[in-house]
Amino acid sequence: MLVVGPGRHTYAMKWIVPVALLAALAACGGGAGTLPPEAAVTTTPTRVVTVQEQQCTQAGWRSETMVVAGIARGVLWKAPAGAWARGGLVVLHGGGGQHANFCIANAELIAAQVRFTDMALAQGFAVFLLDSTDRVTDTEGRLCGKVWDDEVRQRDNLDLPFIEEVLRKLIPSARPAGSRTDLYLTGLSSGGYMAVRAATHFGGHISAFAPVASGDPYGWVRDCTPRAGDRTNVFGVGLDAETRRNISEVGACAATSWPNEKPWDGSAINPKPPFRLFHHAQDGIHDRSCVDKVRRQLVQRGWPEAAPFMLDGGSRSAEVHYWQDAYNAPLLAWLGEQKRR
Repeated sequence: MLVVGPGRHTYAMKWIVPVALLAALAACGGGAGTLPPEAAVTTTPTRVVTVQEQQCTQAGWRSETMVVAGIARGVLWKAPAGAWARGGLVVLHGGGGQHANFCIANAELIAAQVRFTDMALAQGFAVFLLDSTDRVTDTEGRLCGKVWDDEVRQRDNLDLPFIEEVLRKLIPSARPAGSRTDLYLTGLSSGGYMAVRAATHFGGHISAFAPVASGDPYGWVRDCTPRAGDRTNVFGVGLDAETRRNISEVGACAATSWPNEKPWDGSAINPKPPFRLFHHAQDGIHDRSCVDKVRRQLVQRGWPEAAPFMLDGGSRSAEVHYWQDAYNAPLLAWLGEQKRR
């Protein structure tokens, strides 16, 4: 079912029954106050819509709620008028953030990524911003916070079915006739890890991917044990699977062999879409050795690459981990040149 409201669509599988109607039905039960089994109602999963998301819809973004695998998932999207000259661009936010961070800048720290989506729209891309859950757990079952399910684990992945629904259903249904059909993926930090995972899993559906400030989803481990200094909505640390060092440490991912690398998706995809990595050499949250690692792993498995785009200069810091204005023009120019082969 598609429930339509002002500026917001909700994809769901069950009819929604108002609470007042349930109360009236219960009151008619001859004093028992219960519904007969055949009248039992399953409510549709819902999600919280933040103030920032509301600001995005007021600025012209469309809000969608898609119920996938029993979880209500949020998408914000916007497109140029008429046909999409450059195709569709899927964007995955960073850990601790939300999809609305790419359409409204309530803090200077995220202003560059809002300028990125503004530039993409001006160039003819339709932009789809996906929201992560806060349900991801590590291998010990500890909650990790508001992050993507960006590690390969024994359990089913929470985010791949959602991304698949967006790629295969939402975007084609929204695409006007005469549009370019190429689809692209990018993401920041946790979203960049997830972009690699999604691109290698759904490579037959995308034309190129450009992870930002991120690494190898098949070769790292989250330990979500809460620690002093954690953000309020992200817990624990990320560790390289070989060195067991925190990915923020210098040289954290500099191993000479990779016996703990998980099996990669996408070996049968042919042709494989190209990738280009974007990062800052002085990133103090995600060490450059971890960017080098994912590059090596991708190339060894036959994923074509364009030379990485690396900024440098200044002292090592957390600030340069975030999206940089200098990424915007080259990232969009490169994506726009890539077409399905």
